[in-house]
Amino acid sequence: MDDINVLHHRCLLNLRRRIRGIGDGRPAQERYMRIQKDGETLSYQGNSEEVGCYVAGHPLSKGNCYFEVTLVDTGVRGTIAVGLVPKFYRLDHQPGWLPYSVAYHADNGKLYNGNPVGQQFGPKCARGDRIGCGIHSENIEAGFTTVFFTKNGKEVGSVEVPVSAEGLFPAVGMHSMGEEVKVDLQAEWFLEVDDSMMMVDSHEDDWGRLFDVRVSGTLLEYVGKGKSIMDVGLAQARQPLTTRCHYYEVEIVDAGEKCYIALGLAKKDYPRNRHPGWSRGSVAYHADDGKVFHGSGVGDAFGPRCLKGDIMGCGIMFPRDYILDEEGDVDDWDRLEVRQGREGVQNVLYLDDEEEEEEDGEEGEQEARKVTVFFTRNGKLMGRREMRVPPGGLFPTVGMLSSGEKVKVDLHPLSG
Repeated sequence: MDDINVLHHRCLLNLRRRIRGIGDGRPAQERYMRIQKDGETLSYQGNSEEVGCYVAGHPLSKGNCYFEVTLVDTGVRGTIAVGLVPKFYRLDHQPGWLPYSVAYHADNGKLYNGNPVGQQFGPKCARGDRIGCGIHSENIEAGFTTVFFTKNGKEVGSVEVPVSAEGLFPAVGMHSMGEEVKVDLQAEWFLEVDDSMMMVDSHEDDWGRLFDVRVSGTLLEYVGKGKSIMDVGLAQARQPLTTRCHYYEVEIVDAGEKCYIALGLAKKDYPRNRHPGWSRGSVAYHADDGKVFHGSGVGDAFGPRCLKGDIMGCGIMFPRDYILDEEGDVDDWDRLEVRQGREGVQNVLYLDDEEEEEEDGEEGEQEARKVTVFFTRNGKLMGRREMRVPPGGLFPTVGMLSSGEKVKVDLHPLSG
């Protein structure tokens, strides 16, 4: 067998999940308290003051050394823990709090290793994320093993822990109302070093805020419930648009059930449960009805609806006297327009000073600088909206709200 240290190399890791065909036939003596179990789904049934805990019937072993938990709903606080515990672990304690247990906690990204005080370990986890836990079983007979954790198939880290005679049992803890997970005790995790993937950036660092949206490369996927207008999935870029990077695009890969997809710009602290354009400090083009929403829940007729395969774009035309970030000036202002065609969205950078300014009468913002936001569909200009730039700038923001929606985002389509 290859040296297990290869598992710790900083390379991209792929996860393949397979279901085993036949078990060993023995009944699993599962234990759980304040947890409702329905097949593979576990739901918290407490009052948010007492811990609920589930312990699987069989320990991890050489033949079954990994399991995975999908966060279906993070509830009130998202206090979900995934890890390994002894067979008769106390069910009123979170995994990782008591000796000989270890767990990765979703709400704070900390590792708890036999201690109620955790240590910073990895990123926080949200609804739709998958937390995996496994063992490197080669040295388990020596009385210790290396436990590793994954998030969405990529290893987060590992820790060496002692192993009792009974072994280490998969465990899930929950501690607030509404929390729900799906457990796959038969998941498998493999290291695959794919040379063709070595240079691919995950692009997850491009996003400063993600709510009910999963990132996979340049693909954004809605993972929320999609049952009410409060279930908006929001992805906001880490950096605002600037004179250096003034335009971005979204391709609709899957329109989902209702194509409730919106792209636009929003202030940095934009509400997480509001579609772009619905609240003050934002503007957005909505794919489902072709309307533009500008700080209001009521949209205006703007352009055609957008469907699977369409490419929606959003950018800023900056005033002539706007700070140029050392880019230099532009001489021919009349040439700066959007041309039809996929590659025609170029050099839409500065707005002629002769553009008429709209008076929106917002009190306390008279000194704020104005820019013109423009939207495109398949490379063709749809229209413009003038708006004030909030402190911190305007950030690319994508919203989704129905099951199955997927988009591919290019935050720098004009680079290179």
